[in-house]
Amino acid sequence: MSPKIKSSDGEIKSVNNFLRVLPHVWPYRRKVFLSMFFALVVALFWALNISMTFLVVKVFLEGQSIENYVQTEIDESKKAVENYSAKVKVRQDNINKLELENEPDTSSRYVEQVKERSKYQTKLDTASSKLNTMMSIRLHVLPWIPRDRFDTLVCIFLLLVVATIGKGVCTYSQDVLVGSVVELTTMSIRKECFRKCLALDFQSLKQKGTADIMSRFTNDIQVLGGGLRLLGGKVVREPLKAIACISMAFYVSWQLTLLSMVFAPVVGLFFYRIGKNLKQASKRVMESMSLIYKTLEETFDSFKVVTAFNGGRKQRVRFHKENKAYFKKALKIVKIDALTSPTTEILGIFATFVGLLPGAYLVLRETTTIWGVTLSPTPLHIADLSLLYAALAGIIDPARKLSTTYAKIKRATAAADRVYELIDIQTLVKEPETPRKMPRLSKEIEFSNISFRYASFNESDALRPPALKNINLKIEAGEVIAVVGENGSGKSTLVNLIPRFYDPSDGTVHIDGVELREAKLEDLRSQVGVVTQETLLFDQSIRENIGYGMPGATKEEILSASIQAHVTQFVEELPDGFETSVGDKGQKLSGGQRQRIALARAILRDPSILILDEATSAIDTLSEKLIHEALKTFVKGRTTFIITHSIDQGLLDIISRIVVMEQGEVIATGTHEELIQSCFLYQRLFSHQNKTGTISLDDPSQTGEDDNMDNERKTAG
Repeated sequence: MSPKIKSSDGEIKSVNNFLRVLPHVWPYRRKVFLSMFFALVVALFWALNISMTFLVVKVFLEGQSIENYVQTEIDESKKAVENYSAKVKVRQDNINKLELENEPDTSSRYVEQVKERSKYQTKLDTASSKLNTMMSIRLHVLPWIPRDRFDTLVCIFLLLVVATIGKGVCTYSQDVLVGSVVELTTMSIRKECFRKCLALDFQSLKQKGTADIMSRFTNDIQVLGGGLRLLGGKVVREPLKAIACISMAFYVSWQLTLLSMVFAPVVGLFFYRIGKNLKQASKRVMESMSLIYKTLEETFDSFKVVTAFNGGRKQRVRFHKENKAYFKKALKIVKIDALTSPTTEILGIFATFVGLLPGAYLVLRETTTIWGVTLSPTPLHIADLSLLYAALAGIIDPARKLSTTYAKIKRATAAADRVYELIDIQTLVKEPETPRKMPRLSKEIEFSNISFRYASFNESDALRPPALKNINLKIEAGEVIAVVGENGSGKSTLVNLIPRFYDPSDGTVHIDGVELREAKLEDLRSQVGVVTQETLLFDQSIRENIGYGMPGATKEEILSASIQAHVTQFVEELPDGFETSVGDKGQKLSGGQRQRIALARAILRDPSILILDEATSAIDTLSEKLIHEALKTFVKGRTTFIITHSIDQGLLDIISRIVVMEQGEVIATGTHEELIQSCFLYQRLFSHQNKTGTISLDDPSQTGEDDNMDNERKTAG
C-alpha cells in the first residue's frame, strides 16, 4: 500500500509529483499556449457580455441614448480635466514658493503640497484617460450605432448573441486543444510507467502485484488526466473570467470592490482545511480500487477452481465487501465535493451584498462617502451600480466552477503520488556503470559462497529464512545439470541467479571469469534460453511466439526450430498453420503444444545456457517424450539446467550430473550412479522409482520418510 503522507513535507512532495508531469506536457506547449489564448478571448467575451448591462440600463431604464451618454461623459470629463489641472497648477505653484523660501518650518507644508499635487495629478490622469476614451468612442463607434433607442437596444442584444457565440467557439476550441494535450500526456506517462516496469527486477514487480500495477496504469492515470484537463481548461479559463470581472468592478469603484473581498480569506481557509482530508481520502479510494482489481484478477485467473468448488458465492461476497469499502471511502469525497459548490456560492453572495449595499447607499443618498470614508471618486448612478453588481455576480460563476474542480485536483495530486511512486521504484538488479564484455560461455559457470534472501518489503518478509545458504558450485560448459529437490528447496532460485532475475545477497556468480553484476544485462540474457513450468505465450500467432526472442528470424529459421521441438506435428493440422493465433495465454492449445512452442522459442535463440524450470511437470507423457527427444540433440554443446522434482529414464539419458538441494543448500552432486552410492535422499528416491517408475521429490510421504528422517539423513551424511 502507498505510504500515508501526513506532514507538510508530504504536501510539498505531492505538488512536486504533480509538477513532474510538466516534462510530458512540454512537447505540446504550442497547443497549451494556443489554448491559453482562447481562454483569454473567452474571458474578454465574458466581460463584454457583462458590460452590456450598463448600456441596457442606460438605454432601456434611464431612457438615455448612447450618443447623449457619450457626450455627457465628454463634457464632464472636460470639466474634471480643467478642475484637476487648475488644482495641480495651484499645488505646483505652492511647491515652487516653498522651495524659494528655503526655511525649516516649511518642510511639513512642502510634503503636504507634494502629496496633494500627486493626488490631483492621479485624478487628472484618470479624467484625461476617460476623456480620450469617450472621444475615441464618439469618433469611431457612434457612427455605427443607430440613433433610435429601440434600434440601439436591438444592436446591444445582437452584440450579446455574437459575443456568446464567439465565447462558445473559443471554449470549444480550448477544450479540444486541452483534451488532445491531456491524452498525449497521459499516453506518455503510461509509456514511461511501462518502461519503468520492464526495467524492474522480478521481486520488485511481483511485490507490487499485477492488480495494483494495473490500477495505477488505468484508474490512477485516468484520474491524473482528469486533473490535467481541469488545469488546462477551467483552472485557466475561469480565473481569467474572474479577473476580467474584478477589473471591471475596480473600474467602477475599487473601494466597494475591496469591501466585497473581505470573504476571500474565509474561502481560502475553507479550501485549505478540506484539502488535506480530500487528498488522504483520495489515496484511500485508489488503494481500495486496487483491491477490487485484485479480486477480479484472482477470480478470473482461478475461474476453474471457483467453478469446481462452487466458490461463486464466496467470490461475490468478497467482491461485494471490497465494493462496499470503496463506496464508503468514495462517499466521503462526494460529500466534501458536494459541500464546496454551495459554500462558495453562499460566500459569493455575501461578498456581493457587502459591496452592493454600500453602493446602493451611495446611489440613493447621492453621496460619495459613508461615515466620512470616501467609497467613490465621483457620484454613482444606477447604471454604475448595475454594472458593479453584474461584475461581482460575474465573479461568482467562475468561483463556483473552480470550487467543483478542487476535489478533482486533489484526487489528481493523489493519483500523481501513486503513479510516480511506481516510476520511482529502484530496481534491485542494476546495470553496471562500466560493463565488461560478456563472451559466449565456453569454460564454466561458478557459484561462489552464494547466499540469498528475498528482499524485505515489510516486517513479515524480514522474518523469512534465507532461500539459499553458502552454496559453492562449478558447472563446466556443455554439462547438462539436473537440479532436484523438494518444493521450496531453492533449486529455481539458484538457477534464476544466472539470467539475473535476482542478485545474490552474498557471494558471486561468474561466467568464464566475468562476474554477472559486471556484465550488461542485455548481453548476459542474450545467451540464456528459458522454458518455464507455466508456459507463457502471447495472444499472437504461433510464428510470432516462436520468434519472440529473435525479432529478425527468417521463416526458415523458425521452421527449423519448430521441427526440432516437434511443433510442426500439430501445426500442420491447423487451418492457418503458423499464423494460427494461440489465444489469451495460449488457451487455444493444449499444455503439451504450448510447451513445445516455448521450447522452439528457446531453440531459435541458440542460447549457450538453457534453463528448463519444471518444463515437463504439467504436460502429457507423449509431449514429455517428444521434448526429451528434442533435448537429446539440442543440449549438445550448450550448458543446460533442468530443474525438476522427478527424474525418469528419459532425463537420465540426457543429464550428465545431478545437483540435490534441500532447504537452500546443495547436499550432494554427482552422476546418478555416484548419488545412488553416497546420497541417502537420492537412495530413497531411487528406491521409490523402482516401484513407480519415477523418482518423486515433491511428496516426502511417497518416499517413505518418517519422523526419524532428519536423523537418518545426518547418519548417512
